[in-house]
Amino acid sequence: MTTDESEEKSESLKDQVKGFAMAWGEILLELGRGCKDIVQQTVLTEDSYVVRKLQKPCARASAKLRYFNEFLPEDRDPAQAWSIIFFVFILALAAISVDSNNGGSVSSVKKARIHPWSATRVQLPDGRHMAYLEQGVPADRARFSIIAPHSFLSSRLLGIPGIKTSLLEEFGIRLVTYDLPGFGESDPHPSRNLNSSAWDMVHLADAIGVSEKFWLLAHSGGGMHAWAALKYFPNRIAGAALLAPMMNPYEPSMTREERKGTWDNWMSRRKFMYFLARRFPRFLSSYYRGTFLSGNLDRVDKWLSLSLGKKDAILIEEPMFEELWDRNVEESIRQGNIKPFIEEAKLQVSDWGFSLSELQVQRKCQGRGILPWLRSIYSQAECELTGFLGPIHIWQGMDDHVVPPSMADYVSRVLPAAIVHKLQNEGHYSYFFLCNDCHRQILSTLFGPPKGPFHHEDKTEQTQSDSGERAEKVSQNASSPAE
Repeated sequence: MTTDESEEKSESLKDQVKGFAMAWGEILLELGRGCKDIVQQTVLTEDSYVVRKLQKPCARASAKLRYFNEFLPEDRDPAQAWSIIFFVFILALAAISVDSNNGGSVSSVKKARIHPWSATRVQLPDGRHMAYLEQGVPADRARFSIIAPHSFLSSRLLGIPGIKTSLLEEFGIRLVTYDLPGFGESDPHPSRNLNSSAWDMVHLADAIGVSEKFWLLAHSGGGMHAWAALKYFPNRIAGAALLAPMMNPYEPSMTREERKGTWDNWMSRRKFMYFLARRFPRFLSSYYRGTFLSGNLDRVDKWLSLSLGKKDAILIEEPMFEELWDRNVEESIRQGNIKPFIEEAKLQVSDWGFSLSELQVQRKCQGRGILPWLRSIYSQAECELTGFLGPIHIWQGMDDHVVPPSMADYVSRVLPAAIVHKLQNEGHYSYFFLCNDCHRQILSTLFGPPKGPFHHEDKTEQTQSDSGERAEKVSQNASSPAE
């Protein structure tokens, strides 16, 4: 076979393939036209079922959207104009997406580092281990013990961010922070809720030798764990310091103004995250895996879809804040388990199982009716005070867009005994993170002038004094008449 003959054979094969493809294209084109005619003749006729059902809703929607046609040029057909606008909008979204992806590739992406396990842990009665961190003075010299549950996407390492050890020693404070179940180096809980959270706190206090009443300190989302401890174990708590405590945004006892003041401060994505956490919590997994569980690090406002006030926006740009935040996130996501984060988000927006109004001090008498009431008049033994008897201090930034001031207004309304400190021009982080003067003001408000840690002689005298006071109270109760 000559070269010319082989080339002619090759060309004829190409022509055959080309002709075959063109034939199939014509067949598919005719098939499409035929399907179009069938749909127009059957489905889109005036008496068809689909048209009858959709005609009125489409007409109403068209009437409502006709208002926007007034913004179009008079010489343009609305159908054609809106098609072009929609097409340009899609292109703009694609351009933004491409630009953000390119920007991310140009800028250096910080990777989360997993550090060696190093926390001190205690075993709880159910066999789980809880990681904790102590700061300040040792247990035998502490005037005050503070236990601090952390917020969402946080860990035991945060505590009071940037507080100086010398300040804790000046006030004689033992500060204990711990990892919530599944966070940091703490074992997960198989079915945790706010009641189990309060039990964990009390079990931790018992395990580390906090036999007397302790103080609670919580920021943002850690507030719900502090509220739970005040509800279920009021006799173990001396007082509470809550900084911008996050409430359940779906709390039914909120007024319309309080609810509006809360939701209006949040970005649309954050609102959507709360909706998913309440209705479809499993859908949060894809978002979490694409953000803080992706192995990368980013700014707090991006990870949590936050809108920030002026001071907060300046603060998060500081290298010290960035270093503190990155290390805290690395510890929080150490186990790579998504379940604890979904549980935490769901707890925040679900029914807590109690109302803050239940913490209000009330006199509760045994039984109902006239006879128990008459007995209660002459005998205090028949009645008892319920609720939380200690002080509750709340610090609320008035430029806080993460936990808006409306939430503090709600707490103040349902819990009048709570002392709310309103901080002008402060945000969600600015009064709590890396602020030495703020830390001193908080501790001075709670404990008065600093007296330093206990010496061993002072501790013995204090213990004897407390024992004497308790014995005197018992004696008074025994000698009181009970008619």
